[in-house]
Formats: sequence, C-alpha cells, structure tokens
Amino acid sequence: MPAPYRGLILDFGGVLTTRMRLNGQAFERTEGLTPGAYFAALNEHPEGVAIYAALEVGEATQEDWNRVIGGILGIDSTDLMRRALANLHPEPQIVAAAKRARAAGIKVAMLSNSFGIEPYNPYEDKGMWTDFFDAVILSELEGVRKPSPLIYQRALDALDLTGPECVFVDDHAENLPPAETLGIRTVHHTTDPTGTAAILDSLLLDPAPA
Repeated sequence: MPAPYRGLILDFGGVLTTRMRLNGQAFERTEGLTPGAYFAALNEHPEGVAIYAALEVGEATQEDWNRVIGGILGIDSTDLMRRALANLHPEPQIVAAAKRARAAGIKVAMLSNSFGIEPYNPYEDKGMWTDFFDAVILSELEGVRKPSPLIYQRALDALDLTGPECVFVDDHAENLPPAETLGIRTVHHTTDPTGTAAILDSLLLDPAPA
C-alpha cells in the first residue's frame, strides 16, 4: 500500500536553508558587530521586533526593515537584508529530500514567514522560488504569519490537499501545534538534516505498513 501522504510543506529559513543562527553570527562578524547584537536587534529591541512583525505580514517594506535595523545596529542600511542573509545557503540534504518527494509525485510547498521579496528576493537568490515548488506561501503576501492556523490552511488550499494528506517541517517548535490541529503530520527539524531527510523519506517514499 502506498504511503498516505501526498503533500510536503517546508519552512524556508533553517529548514530548506542552513541554520539561521549560524548565518546571523557570520553577519555580525562581517559587519564588525558585538556578538549577539544582531539577534538582540531582531528579538529584544522594541522597534526591531515591531518592524520584523510588520514586514512578515506586509505592513512594512523590506526597505523599512533595512532602515530600522540598520539604525538600531548603527550600520549602513543599504541593501541590508541581502547582507544579513549572505551566509544563508540551501541545506543540501533537505533540498534533495524535497526533490525526491516531488519526483515521486508528492506536491511540495514552501511556507515562510517572509523576509520580504523587494528589492531583494532571498528565495529566488537561494534558488528556491516558484519553479522549485508546486506552491509558495509567504506571510507577506497572505497578510498572516505562522503560527496562525490560517496560514497553514492557505498552504493546504494552495496544494488542494487536506491536512491528513500533508507533512509539515519547521525548525521552531511553536509553529507545529497549529498545523497539527488541521491534521497535518509535523516534523521538528533541529540541527540534523540527515535525520530529518531520513524521516521525510520514510514518511513520503516508503510503503506504509500493511
């Protein structure tokens, strides 16, 4: 009997790519920042937290983010998002697992809380844009971000599948329960792409037990 899943939904940063924290640490070194300064600007500074949340739902532009984060850090804001993501790279083993799934007839979608797509499109730059997926769901375009259940439903609608037909992978544990309420099988990706890829192969490619 074939495996029951017909869809795979993947987060971008930290799943389809290398770890976000390693990228941020490399950015700090490149820009001559105090270790931890970039993460504090994004996650602790009130203006930084607010501008990132607004960017993710399309209420601020990427250039707004560049200006605010650059100001907090005291660095040049020109094309800052591109510079901030310069050390983020596709995660080969997860990308390969997605390609195997798609070759087997599984629909594959990317579901990402957006970094913005203008003037710099990180998804296209990293080789993960619309020609790689059956559907791309970006919070910026949807006006809603993870972990709102609505954005997971948008992903299901885009794939024309039900929750129990899909597997969702994210590196943030808090993003998994809302997907599970829709019947989606979830996989928490931590720091082991080999293990996550093996789980995906077992769920999507191996025959289900009789």
